[in-house]
Amino acid sequence: MIDAYEDPGTADVRGGWWYLWWLVRCQPGRSVAGALLGSTWMVLMAAQPYLMARAVDEGLVPGRLGVLAGWTAVMFVTGSVNAWLSTLRHRTLTRVRMDANFRTVKVVVGHVVRLGAALPRRAGAGEVVTIGVGDVQTLAQALTVVGPGVGSVVVYAVVAGLLLPVSVPIAAVVLLGAPVAALLTGPLTLRLQGAESEYRERQGVLAARIGDLAGGLRVLNGLGGKGLFADAFRDDSERLRAQGYRVGAVAGWVQALGVGLPTLFLAVVTWLAARLTARGTLTVGELVSVYGYVAVLVGPVAFFVQLAYDLNRGVVAARRVVGLLRLAPEPDTGTLAAPAGPAVLHDPASGVRVVPGRLTALAAARPAEAVAVADRLGRYGPTDVTWGGVRLDAVPLTDVRRRVLVADNEADLFAGPLREVVAAAHPVDEAALRRAVHAAAAEDVVRGLPDGLDSVVTGQGRSLSGGQRQRLRLVRALLADPEVLLAVEPASALDAHTEATVAARLRVAREGRTTVVTTTSPLVLDHADTVVFLVDGKVAASGPHRRLLATEPAYRALVARDTGDDGAARAARAAKDDEGVGAAGDVGHDGDTEDVGHDGNDGGTGGRPVPGAREGVTR
Repeated sequence: MIDAYEDPGTADVRGGWWYLWWLVRCQPGRSVAGALLGSTWMVLMAAQPYLMARAVDEGLVPGRLGVLAGWTAVMFVTGSVNAWLSTLRHRTLTRVRMDANFRTVKVVVGHVVRLGAALPRRAGAGEVVTIGVGDVQTLAQALTVVGPGVGSVVVYAVVAGLLLPVSVPIAAVVLLGAPVAALLTGPLTLRLQGAESEYRERQGVLAARIGDLAGGLRVLNGLGGKGLFADAFRDDSERLRAQGYRVGAVAGWVQALGVGLPTLFLAVVTWLAARLTARGTLTVGELVSVYGYVAVLVGPVAFFVQLAYDLNRGVVAARRVVGLLRLAPEPDTGTLAAPAGPAVLHDPASGVRVVPGRLTALAAARPAEAVAVADRLGRYGPTDVTWGGVRLDAVPLTDVRRRVLVADNEADLFAGPLREVVAAAHPVDEAALRRAVHAAAAEDVVRGLPDGLDSVVTGQGRSLSGGQRQRLRLVRALLADPEVLLAVEPASALDAHTEATVAARLRVAREGRTTVVTTTSPLVLDHADTVVFLVDGKVAASGPHRRLLATEPAYRALVARDTGDDGAARAARAAKDDEGVGAAGDVGHDGDTEDVGHDGNDGGTGGRPVPGAREGVTR
């Protein structure tokens, strides 16, 4: 069986059948052993009727007890050996299936890692989940063909050969049994393959909807879209159920034929043998042997039907795996050198210019537009962005990834000790880790865990709240300390108190380095050196937050949620106020003063900051 650290090899992605054959070729010794053991096991089962016929004709009928005892002993030894072979066969085939399972998992996981950020744009989450939880086991089960599958063919030929000396008509009936079964079940298995393919596709769609529902139920409820989404989910579920019934109907007929045809086959051959015995053509011992041979063949004939069922389901699963493996990673065609130091990032599509060493905020009425700019600046997808005058897609991707980091607020969190989760497998000293935790205002998250930074968190941080997960993602991004950090809504799941703290500390932590955040929160925007206001994906205005509040009504309507004249007047007065804050921690707003306390540890604020106010921070 494949080792956890063993190279799984290069999968054959020419098609589903090719992929299944590749899984067999990856373990030739075990596959051959399974075929030999399966064949020997079935042949020895077929030998028992022959031995029984000898015992009856040569010992029981003539009354020769010694001969009867001898044949009985041979039957006992043969059965014991066959029981031992059956155990070996089962163990071998279990290893064959497990190897196929684990090898496929390693191939898929490795390819998903190579696809990286391109995966969500190329395949849905439901597709990947369906492959992981269903298709892998299904295609592994299909590899049973290398054991009983080969053995069934061998024993079928052996039994037909043993029956020829006994009765040519009976041998002819036996030889015709498998083709008749194939003719009856073939159309059904082909129909099953089509129905199973459609079922798997619908299953992937529904799994994707479940993921969307789990991740955005609160947002949908707030926007009044929960009912609409629930209706779509209900419709998809009903379609999946109806397709499942169609698959079940075809599978039921296949399995019914798998049981019924061998039984009918046994009845026909037994009736024919009994007629020949009554005429004196067959001896009693030969009648017993014929019945035994046919009883043995019930298993192979049933397995032929089951095999067609498993193989058709397996090839459907393999095609889905192959479809994922055919997705090519983002090509790295870059040949030009990256800028030697910090340089301007310019996105011609939107007009956004990111000046190095400054905190830039992107604000858009449609958040997807700001995210699209961040993706282009980080080279996730087609881009015309230039970096210091050099096209970003002309720079080797490894250089871009090393110096430019896009921190998505929905990025995955892996299971493991918290310090390893945020370190992302990179060595990090304790002081840097503590600074990143402080900058992300995540001290309370660490204190709330039983073992602090050594506490084990579950996959995707399911044991944590949404705000806690978001802060841990920010800790990870800050700990990576990239030259350019593109943070997508880094504080969207936080309450206003914590959001203000994160905004202030982020500015301090990234002082002198290039940072871009996408947000419409005034608590974050007020800390930016430059705010870029996007309308329809283009730069409509840029400048300090307070100036945009006073001069851009659309911007003020977006971030202050206030379109009245009074709101405009207040924004204008705020813009004329002294940009400095009187004393550290004192925030002026419309003549009122709030004391904002900072102990340098938890970053707590005495009151909720308001639009147009800058929070003083002591580090």
